[in-house]
This record gives sequence, structure tokens and C-alpha cells, in this order.
Amino acid sequence: MLSRTADHLFWMARYMERAENTARMLDVNYQTSLLPQSADGAEQGWQGVLGISELTQAFSRQYERVDAKNVMHFMVRDPQNMSSIVSCLSAARENARAVRGTLTTELWETTNQTWLEFNRMLRDPAYDRDPSAMFEWVKFRSHLSRGVSVGTMLQDEALHFIRIGTFLERADNTARLLDVKFHALAGDYFGAWGHEEAPEVDFYHWSAILRSVSGFEIYRRVYRNVIRPDKVAELLILRPDMPRSLAACMNEVVANLRLVANEQSSETQRRAGRLRSDLQFGRIDEILATGLHAFLTQFLERVNDLGAGISRDFLVPA
Repeated sequence: MLSRTADHLFWMARYMERAENTARMLDVNYQTSLLPQSADGAEQGWQGVLGISELTQAFSRQYERVDAKNVMHFMVRDPQNMSSIVSCLSAARENARAVRGTLTTELWETTNQTWLEFNRMLRDPAYDRDPSAMFEWVKFRSHLSRGVSVGTMLQDEALHFIRIGTFLERADNTARLLDVKFHALAGDYFGAWGHEEAPEVDFYHWSAILRSVSGFEIYRRVYRNVIRPDKVAELLILRPDMPRSLAACMNEVVANLRLVANEQSSETQRRAGRLRSDLQFGRIDEILATGLHAFLTQFLERVNDLGAGISRDFLVPA
């Protein structure tokens, strides 16, 4: 496959996944902001949304105050923010249009219609009254895009690069979400918590973290007890059967990298396999003992390095 074609497919999938992840973060934070809380608590929640995406400085250059209205505008409809939903859907569509001949008609029409419909929704005042409806729609369209790609694309390199982009982006987002939310909610003493004497935690905030990755019902099914921070971390880091966990994402990345391997990708495959092995054989008590923040920071660095390796080996050179 031509490197330029692979590049467009890879980034089409990443941008679609990023749009969904942004919608998930905003929806959960919006729902949480409706709970009784202080003004400072509400502001910290919206600052966390910006922190997850590393957009605090970019936001402060355009807005004076961190509040729901400004953050929602910045993260949903601001074209100058390359991580806003409108920018991500636009980038996904442009990458899809560049490789229109490689995609099935169903996948192209799904991607194109998502972009057109989203712009119509932005002009509808109903969005301001019920933003959750729009976020649910964005998540649904992302699910539809993945389903159409798997259900209609030939099982060849094109689909493999789409899958690599999807799960690399998902791993990055899950790690960022965990790092910011756990640091804000649990504080520096999280790593010192014992399994027998964890302090009381706010049920609604921990459940919000799980809901942001569609993990609340899965948590109840797997652990069948109250929501505990160490179990939340275990579910979202080490459980390979949790679709949005770091372990599940890396399993998909390694499997698809193996299917597109070439003469120069052995080092990238080795690094991906090493990262997957650390998750496959890791234990949550060891991760918490050494520090969750340090573990997630290192994971993000390794994922970014892996993305650079994939670009170097397969895609258009930056």
C-alpha cells in the first residue's frame, strides 16, 4: 500500500475516535456539573477537560474564564482548536475524501454524512438546550463508522491501518483520562491506599469516570461491589476483556501491526509487543505502589513514541 494512502486511513480513524472521546469527556463532565457542588469544584471539572487534551494554554489565549459555556464552545465548535469535535470530524472527512477509492461506498457516505449532519446540528438552537443529545449522536456516529468499516471493508491492509489508528488513539485517551481524573479525585495519597482501608470516595465522580468509557455496567458485572479506585484502575488498565482498557487497545495495535509488517518495522513491532507484555503481566498493586501518575506518564510517552515509529515505518514522513 502507498504510504500516503496508509497515512490518510490511519488519521481518518484517529480523528473519528478523537471526536468520540471528546464527546464522551464533555458529556460526562456536563452531567457531573449538574450535581450540587461549589463554583470552584465546577471550574476544576472543566479545567480537567482541558488538561486531558493538553489545551489549557490554547484555551486561555482565547477565553478569560473557565466555565461550561466557554469550554463547551471551545471543545465542540471552535475551528481554531484542532481537537474540537468539529475540527476532528472535518479532518476525518478530508482524509476519507483523499482516499475515496480505497473506502467502500458505505464507509465514505457514513463519514461524509456525519460531517454534514453535525454542521446542521450546530446551527440548531436545540443543541444549547440539550448538549447531551449531540454528544450521544457523535458517539453513535463513531460506533457506526467502526461497524461499517469492519462490516464492509476488505480484510486487507487498508482496514488494518484504520484499526491501528483507532486503538492507538483510544489508548492515548484512556491513559490521559485516568491520569487527570485520578490525580484530581484521589490526590497524592492514592498510591498509598491499602485494599482494606481505602477512604470513602464520591460515588458519582468515580461512576462518571467509568461512564466516560462505557465501563459502569461492566464494572458492576466484573467486581459486583462498591466502586473502588484501585478496581477502576485495574479495569481500565489491565483487563484485556474491557474494550477501552489500555491492555485491550495494545492487543489490537500489536495484532494489526503484525499483519502490515514490512522490512523496516521490526523495531516498532518490538516496542509495541514490549508495551503489551508490560500490561499483560502487570499487577495493579505493583502499579499503584510505584505511582499511578508515573506509570501513566511513561505509558503516554511510549504510545507517542510508538506512533512516531508507525509514521516512520509506514506513513508519510512528517
